[in-house]
Amino acid sequence: MVYKVHVLGMGMGNPNTLTQEALQALQESDLIVGSRRLLDTLAAFEVPKVALTRTQDIARELRESSARTASVVMSGDVGFYSGATGLYGHLDGMDVHVIPGISSLQYLCAKLRVSWQDAHVISVHGRDCDVAAHVQSHGKTFILSGGSTTAQDICALLVARGLEDVLVSVGELLSYEDERITTGTAAQLAQSEFAALNALLVINPHPLVATTAPGISDDAFARGKVPMTKEEVRSLALCKLRIEPCHTIWDVGAGTGSVSVEAARMATLGQVLSIERNPAAIELLHANKRAFGLTNLRIVEGEAPQALQGLPRPHRVFVGGNGSNLEAILRVAFDANPQARVCITAVTLETVSQALLCIRELGLREVDMVQLSVAKAREAGAYHLMTAQNPVYVISAWGPAWSLEEGQDARYTSPKSGRE
Repeated sequence: MVYKVHVLGMGMGNPNTLTQEALQALQESDLIVGSRRLLDTLAAFEVPKVALTRTQDIARELRESSARTASVVMSGDVGFYSGATGLYGHLDGMDVHVIPGISSLQYLCAKLRVSWQDAHVISVHGRDCDVAAHVQSHGKTFILSGGSTTAQDICALLVARGLEDVLVSVGELLSYEDERITTGTAAQLAQSEFAALNALLVINPHPLVATTAPGISDDAFARGKVPMTKEEVRSLALCKLRIEPCHTIWDVGAGTGSVSVEAARMATLGQVLSIERNPAAIELLHANKRAFGLTNLRIVEGEAPQALQGLPRPHRVFVGGNGSNLEAILRVAFDANPQARVCITAVTLETVSQALLCIRELGLREVDMVQLSVAKAREAGAYHLMTAQNPVYVISAWGPAWSLEEGQDARYTSPKSGRE
C-alpha cells in the first residue's frame, strides 16, 4: 500500500503552470495516477503511470501498489469541481498531502484582465444546468463547459432566452501552445465552433435583480384598455403562489402582464410563460417586458388550454378569472406537474362557484380562499374620499399529488438541475 499520497491540481494540464511544490511532489513520487490526458504531459517523470479517473479505481490502485509515495493528479484546482473531494474518504491510513493548482477560472480571468471575486460560478461538465437562468440573473458568470454541452451550444441557449447581446469570452485549450480566447456577443459566437476543452466567462450588463416582495405601482405598467390585476390583489396572489427563484410560472390570461412582470422579478433563476390571446394585450405584454428588462418572461400567443400544450413544466400557475375554461386549464397544468401550486382570482360569484367545483373534481390540497375588498383614496377638493373597488376572491391550492403527510414540502425536482 502507498504510504504517502500527494493529491495535486495540475491546472489546465500544462506542466509549465505547476507550482514548485507540485513539481517537487512529482519528483519524489514512485507512482503517478490520473487521467490519460494529464499523464501524457508528464513524460519527463520516468516513473510508472496508471491512467485512472474513477475514485474507487484510484483508491484500489493506491492500496494494492508497492510504491511508497504516489501522486494523484487532478485537472484544475483540487477544490474547484474536482474529483479530489470524493477521493479523500477512500485514503484512510495514508499520509495525504493536498496541493492546489491554478483553476481555469483564475487562468481565463487573468488572461482577460478581469477580476473574478464577484463571478458566479457554474459547471455543465457532466451536470445538467440551466445556463441561461444563471446568466440572466448575474452580471458575471463563469461556466466550466465540457461533455455533451459545447461552448456554441451555450451561446445558442443564451440567444434563445433573449440574451443574444451578452458578452461571451470562450477560452480554448487554455495554457497550451494552441490556446485561443475569443470574445463576442452570444449571437456572434453561436455560429462558431470551438474545441471541446474550454471555459467561458459571460458578462451581462443588465442582470435581473431579484425582489423578495411584490408591490409595483399600477402606474408603472403600460395598461391601455386591457384588464389588469391591480396592485393589492396582485400582491396577495403572488404571496399565495409562494414563488421561489428557480420556479417556472404559467400566467394564464396574462392581460397587461402585471402578474407576469412581478413573478419574473421574483423567479430570477426561473422563467414566466405569459399566455394571452388578445392582440391588444399581447402588444402591452411586449411593452411591459421591454420596460422592465425581463429576459426570463416568454410571451405565448394563443388561447388556453390549447396554447399550454408543450410548455415547460410549471411549479406555479396563476389563472385570472378564466371561468369558462378553468377546468381544462387546470387539468393541463396538473398533468404537467401534479405537485404544482395554483392561484385563481375571481370577481363574479359564478367564477368562484366554477373554481370550487374544479378544485373538488381535481382533488386539490390545502385549499385557501380569501375575499379581498380594497378602497383607495381619491382627492375631492380639499378632502380625500375612499373609493371602493369590486371585491376579488383569491383562491389557492396545491396540486393533487402534493402531500405534507408524506414529507413532501411542495418542492419538485427539475429535470434540468436536479433541484427545485
